[in-house]
Amino acid sequence: MPSLFANYDPGDFFDEMFAAPGEARSHYRLLLERSEELSPEEFNRKWQIAEKSYLNQGITFTVYNEKAEGTERIFPFDLIPRIIPGDEWRHIERGLSQRLTALNAFLDDIYHDQRIIREGVIPEEIIRSAKHFRPEFMGFNIPRNIYIHVCGTDLIRDRDGRYLVLEDNARCPSGVSYMLESRMTMKRVFPQLFARYGVRPVDRYAQDLLDVLRHIGPEMSADPTTVLLTPGIHNSAYFEHSFLARSMGIEIVTGADLVVENDRVFMKTTQGLKPVHVIYRRIDDDFLDPQVFRSDSLLGVPGLVEAYRKGNVSLANAIGTGVADDKVVYYYVPAMIKFYLGEEPILPNVETYLGAVESDRRYILENLENLVVKSANESGGYGMLIGPRASREEIERFRGMVTADPRNFVAQPVISLSRCPSWCDGHMAGRHVDLRPFVLCGEDIRIIPGGLTRVAMREGSLVVNSSQGGGSKDTWVIDGEEAL
Repeated sequence: MPSLFANYDPGDFFDEMFAAPGEARSHYRLLLERSEELSPEEFNRKWQIAEKSYLNQGITFTVYNEKAEGTERIFPFDLIPRIIPGDEWRHIERGLSQRLTALNAFLDDIYHDQRIIREGVIPEEIIRSAKHFRPEFMGFNIPRNIYIHVCGTDLIRDRDGRYLVLEDNARCPSGVSYMLESRMTMKRVFPQLFARYGVRPVDRYAQDLLDVLRHIGPEMSADPTTVLLTPGIHNSAYFEHSFLARSMGIEIVTGADLVVENDRVFMKTTQGLKPVHVIYRRIDDDFLDPQVFRSDSLLGVPGLVEAYRKGNVSLANAIGTGVADDKVVYYYVPAMIKFYLGEEPILPNVETYLGAVESDRRYILENLENLVVKSANESGGYGMLIGPRASREEIERFRGMVTADPRNFVAQPVISLSRCPSWCDGHMAGRHVDLRPFVLCGEDIRIIPGGLTRVAMREGSLVVNSSQGGGSKDTWVIDGEEAL
């Protein structure tokens, strides 16, 4: 029987499964042995079972076109798991915990004493000009002094296999539902292989998240009522919103389901108004309260911010966390770690150039065809130029944008993301991947053992976002170097 991996070429990249052609890394050997028992036809049948499972469960996301019209699609899923041995995962855990601790200290500082600005670590203008900085919340003390309760930090690996931080997602990080559904699918499709590897579980996420939300509840409530606030069924991540609410056993609500009376938030029910104490909001700051932010927002709750200020309701994540998502502020996170913790970063940033710095801007403009250029506040693979693959017209368009608004752009060298074998049109081929672990911060910091491995399903693509054709893999964290 021909091996599924007989013609697999790791290429000139760091391959997650193979150290060299035909030479599997130790923690993948059992997977390779098991694959020898499957023909391509049998593997393809398993792939079809997984795809049908996703279809039946409605595991979808929405892609928007230039006219803001949405198209719902099944989330692509690959059956070859990404396997991370215990020593690697412990390194990742330490790095993520360190990073989130520093980011929370930074947010507390810039909304209070601003020591990091006064001592010259970060220029004041960088903070003041950040799109999601909320000066109206200066001096506001948030519940439990935690700004980022849920964080999704994107990691990549370079040619040497080093883990690097690509960006932090501190406002409304998405994707955890796909991680959880991927795990359930893999358990059904490969139950024996899964058991033999002793994969660490991820199914406590919903309970851990609920614990975090209850931890930040107002002091006057011994048993806080928690809800998930969604923009509604047409939002690209609505599947995730409903999945998480159902998993936590809490109500999912839209802005129209909530009302503020006497600076307290209530949920409309058939039995009348019910007090709400904690809101896990999946809506950006701008749309939360039309009396304070965007007056045209139909998604938020009038009076919510005043109830928040009075301490009658808690929000996760806190208002104002978006400044930590800014890709210009990302540049300074290693400096934050040294400033607040007195430590060297465990997980380094990707080398980054700032359009706001004259010498960096000159370098960016002279090397656009060799760099990845990103808008400071875009996500989902939008607002980005990959120089080596861009047309002359695209390069010149970005040149004009960087020149006109340098603060809004950063640039990085093109990193050859690590690759992992993926099932593509009936055969195994290498596809680039990243990793989004999910970090929770409440009474303590908890990191789910695994995360969402995103896959650039298009050949040669470095863009893993689902909105740009990416898919996902299950991520297996095992305790040892090899399976038992």
